[in-house]
Amino acid sequence: MTDEEVANAEEGDEAPRGHNRQPIVSVLGHVDHGKTSLLDMVRSIGSQRQASVMDREAGGITQHIGATEVPADVLNETCAAMLGGKNFKSPGLLFIDTPGHHSFASLRNRGGSVADIAVLVVDIMEGLQPQTIESLNILKETRTPFVIAGNKVDRLHGWRCEAGRSFIESFGAQREDVRALFEDRYWKTVGQFSEHGFNLERYDKIRDFRQNVALVPMSAKEGEGLQDLLAVTVGLAERFLEDRLTDTLGAAQGTVLEMRDEVGMGKTIDVILYRGELSVGDTVMLAGQDGPFTTHIKGLKRPQGMAEMRDAGKRWVNFDTVEAASGVKIVAPKLEATIAGTTLHLANTDEEKAAAEEAIREEWRAIFNTMPVMCSSCNEIFARQAFAEHTASGPCRGAEEDRTGVVIKADTVGGLEALAFELHQRNIPVRQATVGPVNKKDILMAKSAADPLQQVILGFSTKANTSDVAQQLEDDGGEVKFISGPIIYHIMDAFEEWQEATKAAIEEEQRESIVYPGKVLYLKDHTFRAKGPAIVGMRVLGGRIHVGQRLMKLDGTPVGQVKSLRTRSSEDVKEAMQGEEIAVAVQGPTVGRHIEELDEFYVDVPERHVKRLKKADLSPVEEEILAEIVALHRKDNHFWGR
Repeated sequence: MTDEEVANAEEGDEAPRGHNRQPIVSVLGHVDHGKTSLLDMVRSIGSQRQASVMDREAGGITQHIGATEVPADVLNETCAAMLGGKNFKSPGLLFIDTPGHHSFASLRNRGGSVADIAVLVVDIMEGLQPQTIESLNILKETRTPFVIAGNKVDRLHGWRCEAGRSFIESFGAQREDVRALFEDRYWKTVGQFSEHGFNLERYDKIRDFRQNVALVPMSAKEGEGLQDLLAVTVGLAERFLEDRLTDTLGAAQGTVLEMRDEVGMGKTIDVILYRGELSVGDTVMLAGQDGPFTTHIKGLKRPQGMAEMRDAGKRWVNFDTVEAASGVKIVAPKLEATIAGTTLHLANTDEEKAAAEEAIREEWRAIFNTMPVMCSSCNEIFARQAFAEHTASGPCRGAEEDRTGVVIKADTVGGLEALAFELHQRNIPVRQATVGPVNKKDILMAKSAADPLQQVILGFSTKANTSDVAQQLEDDGGEVKFISGPIIYHIMDAFEEWQEATKAAIEEEQRESIVYPGKVLYLKDHTFRAKGPAIVGMRVLGGRIHVGQRLMKLDGTPVGQVKSLRTRSSEDVKEAMQGEEIAVAVQGPTVGRHIEELDEFYVDVPERHVKRLKKADLSPVEEEILAEIVALHRKDNHFWGR
């Protein structure tokens, strides 16, 4: 408790409490350990429908928070065998399915601030993984109580599952050798948690839930042990979180999950309401692309119990008023500017508006301060907030932000923070970070980066705002690379591959001197050898010719490669310029069969040099010859040299 809380307790001043709301449960864990399968099973209780979120999520990994409401009567019925005739006090449970990859630390933190209790899903066969450990650290930082779902017991050799059966009943029905296998996995998991400072205990063995973390063995796939998990989760919330669950008074607040177009409704937002109540006609303040804005609620819709908000379809029920905690779809004007992942505030009065505006601006300041930036003095990377402390004293005192870095875009604040988190881990600064589709300004910002390795836009679940911008982003030969997708770690993998390839290409270019274009004339009566190689006299009509370059006819037909150049004074040279006459040894053609006197040839250039040549200081004649060469090649390959 804080000093202020202690003081209030000593004075005996107890804050007024509201009604007992349903606990908000956050589901966390490592990729593929079964978070979404667990929620699918929760949604399928009491119905024949096997839920569909797992099938739809990108790469099988949940990338956007979803919300599922489970009514009290379903909870009581499901857990009846464990309740001994009693009922839960809670009006239900509200599950938030939090993205599982470790890059979503920021989103989970935001989710953690909303969640009352968490379920950390761990594959009993694999134990702790990097994302599990990070989830533990986040739960520790946010002081969120949690339960461990020891999932996939069905993978134990010989384990026999039965849908709807409790773990205790199932464990007693297993063979002795199978129970021994379970104990082996269980104690290994206990040891792993112990290394991170947690006392893990099977839930039915715990005497003091304040000192131990409960492990509930289960199979989300088969539906075994689910009643145990629900009973422990609700029981812990009711026993230890009464103050939090009755803190429902005050101006309404909620987290915006996403903005969506719904048929017949127009633009809507899905919100987790965690404090207060909202009514049709209320004014609310939201975070938009251009700052805070207000709108009025025209409709409030909630999914029927057991429906996940994104999958509700036609299963919406209209309400005049909704109370925390609940998942609610809000229909209102001007919602298209809403930024997902930010906070909704009630703003009916001037006081509420002022408080909401300040809270939203503070939220954005916090996000801005997490972006990685480079110190202009030591070139180290810091979160912007830490950078201020770094430059307050020491050798870098007074240093400024180095205005370098990549451009990042996302469809939600959480996605933006996730990209920034990953880039910070890799010591890559962010020059610009915004929510929404990619626009021309983003391309210009990325193009202006001095470092070629930073001429890139990373987009999480976002695309171009116009067809013109889309065309620029899709151009493989464009100056800016666009890497986008629905899965963060795929984006980061692609980004690292692109950086390595770009770096290798730059190094190759630095090793290899640029090849300039040229045009030459085969002089009459200047044939010194007919073949092997052909040696003929030539005049450079424009540009230049260099040893190693290839010649081609004016129609694009390849001729051969220049092996040597010799002046009239019999001096071997590497290069000849416009106006010079030299003897050229060409490997490949035979005079009279492939080439004739008075033929003109282009001195060809490698495709990879075209971009560099366009930036080079070419003479007008060289520019004209290069354009003719590029046009010839593009007859066969439209993208040549782009």
